[in-house]
Amino acid sequence: MTTLRIATYNIHKGFSQFNRRMVVHELRERLRAISADIVFLQEVQGMHLRHARKHPHWPEQPQHEFLAEDMWPATAYGGNAIYDHGHHGNAILSRYAILKSDNQDVSNSRLERRGLLHCEMEFNGATHHLHCVCVHLSLTAASRRRQMGSLVERIEALVPEDAPLIIAGDFNDWHNRADNLLAERLGLTEVFCGIQGHPARSFPSTLPVFRLDRIYVRGFAVASAEVHFGPPWSRISDHAALSAEILPTAGTASPARVAQTAYA
Repeated sequence: MTTLRIATYNIHKGFSQFNRRMVVHELRERLRAISADIVFLQEVQGMHLRHARKHPHWPEQPQHEFLAEDMWPATAYGGNAIYDHGHHGNAILSRYAILKSDNQDVSNSRLERRGLLHCEMEFNGATHHLHCVCVHLSLTAASRRRQMGSLVERIEALVPEDAPLIIAGDFNDWHNRADNLLAERLGLTEVFCGIQGHPARSFPSTLPVFRLDRIYVRGFAVASAEVHFGPPWSRISDHAALSAEILPTAGTASPARVAQTAYA
């Protein structure tokens, strides 16, 4: 069975920690080095007219399209925070065909816009499509509880119980409350929990202390998982990137590649 490599990364809108430097070009190179098949991104800048005027090398395309160019032929974007000069949100980059995408607004405050970006991808010979959800949850515990409830309700309503499923992103889950809910209600496994018994430390990226970012899977066995922190990653974002290699379990077919030439 084909190994599927996945990654999740809060890219801090293409700026380094404390917004000192615009680093979207370096970010693209680091993401390509991971060479994931599916990438879950948070804090993706869809448009920012002020940055475009201020920074001479600011990409003309939305960040998810710039990052995906020549590497990931399929992309989806969900703008959550919208303002006069632009917008930002979540994105999924994929080497496999995205058949359907939807962005659900789960914001609980005008000051903290959040969404669930849900994509369906084709599996050759499989009964069901692969479902991928990119999340970025709130900083407050009460909002996170409501957002987690919305996530579980969405999956229970729209994703068949035997369908392969990946949920990844920035959970801001300081106290690790997500694991039990997603395991008990949805049958998901966090990739690092399966290896080391608890989620990985991913924040801050210089020397991670807090377990904020996650990759949950269903219908896959975890072959390996890695935290990308310290230089050069700590020069790009305040979060570390996470990646994992997973194998479809019995009854789950391998993903259909849409563009062999997309591989570096």
